[in-house]
Formats: sequence, structure tokens, C-alpha cells
Amino acid sequence: MVGAITSSKGVLALGSAGVRKHGSEVAISDADLIHLGSCTKAMTSSMIAILVKEGALGWDSSLIEALPDLKGAIDPSFYSVTLWQLLTHRGGVPANAKDWWSHGRIPLIERRITLLKENLRLPAAHKKGSYLYSNLGYMIAGCIAERATGLTWEAMMQKRLFTPLGMTSAGFGSPGALGGLEQPWGHRKLAGKWSPRQFDNAPSLGPAGRIHCSMSDWARFLGCYLPTGERLGLGQDGLKKLVTPIGQYAGGWIVAKRPWAQGAVLTHSGSNTMWYATVWLAPNLDRGFVVATNCRDERSHEICDQVIGRLIRINQSSVRAAAMP
Repeated sequence: MVGAITSSKGVLALGSAGVRKHGSEVAISDADLIHLGSCTKAMTSSMIAILVKEGALGWDSSLIEALPDLKGAIDPSFYSVTLWQLLTHRGGVPANAKDWWSHGRIPLIERRITLLKENLRLPAAHKKGSYLYSNLGYMIAGCIAERATGLTWEAMMQKRLFTPLGMTSAGFGSPGALGGLEQPWGHRKLAGKWSPRQFDNAPSLGPAGRIHCSMSDWARFLGCYLPTGERLGLGQDGLKKLVTPIGQYAGGWIVAKRPWAQGAVLTHSGSNTMWYATVWLAPNLDRGFVVATNCRDERSHEICDQVIGRLIRINQSSVRAAAMP
């Protein structure tokens, strides 16, 4: 497990505990890579916001406007779904592709479009505008960005987000080389015992949940959403759009209010079923509280939330101590 307290300036406190792989004695380090799972979604939304700012895309652009060759290839009920509806899980598209691993031999951009067509062939089973958490929706948003730029989602993330923010550790898929111990392995519990795994979601799912990076580099990104952090050229209006929810969900963030945060919080969790990560941002405090663990079972959410609570209390104690004469 790796945990951190962050601000718009970066990491304020950082710690780690545990081992990289069950059965080994190699300890996890503060600098190790962690898998973000669905916390990837805020990064995808941020990258797309940059394209919108530049005029390459529009929040209200419909699927058929962005990808006109889909006419006749998908059900007409999906034609009018907008980019912003996809990023806020209100496009009425299925939660997941029927088979994320299909068409693995064709290039990634074409593979994602093929999955899009296959999974939107039938009329929408969910009402457009209603909330249904959808990894497929984020892949489709990625397809729209890929068509607008001619680049893969992976190349866009590197060019538009990782490089400008100095996120040198950021990448895609399971951390580390296959079979090695230079980075942590993920773990699942089987028959009551932890089973180490170097595995990840299919590459097609990338825009919804396939990024890894160090905790320090994740803090570089999170700082964009804190008071004086890097804005990636989006300005206040661009960031405001990303944190203005429809219901409770905005551009890759669940938006709520908490007394300890003195107002709004931005939160999300992510898991590829072998890792678990969770983040809470309190913009009014200029603080982020982040935890990731390289194992996943039915208690992972509860345990990570407990650690987040502990980090919040540590921060509160530190603030009180600093205020004492």
C-alpha cells in the first residue's frame, strides 16, 4: 500500500507498507508504480478538455457528428449522444463491451471503433440522460478524440498530459516487466489466499482504466484540480466544466460536499480487480488524500477508506499544530 497527502505544490507526506509480491520480501517503496484503474477517467476527461479548448472537439458534439461513418452501422438511438454525456455516464450506452479482448490482432484505433459498432448495434437499453456507469462510454469518448487527432488515446495522453505535467513514470497496463520484481504485482484472493498476478484490463478499455504511475506523478495531475496547480491551459472555465456534475458525476469525478473539506470534494476509486486506488480532493483546503494497494478483495474499499480517514486526521492535526502560537 502507498498513501499520500498532496497539495497543488505536490506531495506533502508519503508512505508505503507491504511487499511487491506475496511470498517475496521485496518491500513496496514510495516511488513504486501504482495502477489507477478507473481513476484514469479524470485524466481522459482532462485530455479531452484540452482538445475542446483548442476547438478540435465540442462538449455537445454528437456521436454521429464526430464519427459520421457510423451512420447505418450503429442503432440510430445512439446518434445524438454527446461527448459530455459519455464522460458523465449519461449516454445510455452499455456498462461494458461484450468482449473487451476481441479483435486483438487489428490496430488499436480500428479495434476500438469495431467494438463500438458491435456494442451499439442494438437499440439503447438504457435511457439517454439517465445515469449508468459505463467503461464503454469512456472508450467511445476516446474513439472521438482519436478520430479528431489521428492519434491513439495512449499517444494523446502522453503528449497532452504526461509530458506537460512531467509525469515521467506514467504508462499503461500492469506495472513492471513480466516476471520481474522491480515493480509491484497485483493480487487477487483465491480460496482465501492471495494470488499474485501481472495482468490488466484489455488495451481497448484504456480510456476508462488502464493508467499506472508513481504516487508523486499522480499528485502532479491531481494538483491541476487544486487552487494554485498547473492548469494545462484550460483556465478556470475549462476546469469548472470538468467538476460541474450532472447529478453527482462530472468529468471523471464524483462531486459531493463534506464538512471536513469545508465544502466540495472530488473523489473516485478504481480497480482492475487486482489493484485498488482511491482519491479524495478538497479544493478549499488545497489538499488531496490518496491511497493505492496492490491487492483487491471485498474489504479493499473499506480498508482504503479507513486509511483516507487517517490521512485526513493527520492533516487536521498538522494544521492545528501549525496554527498554535
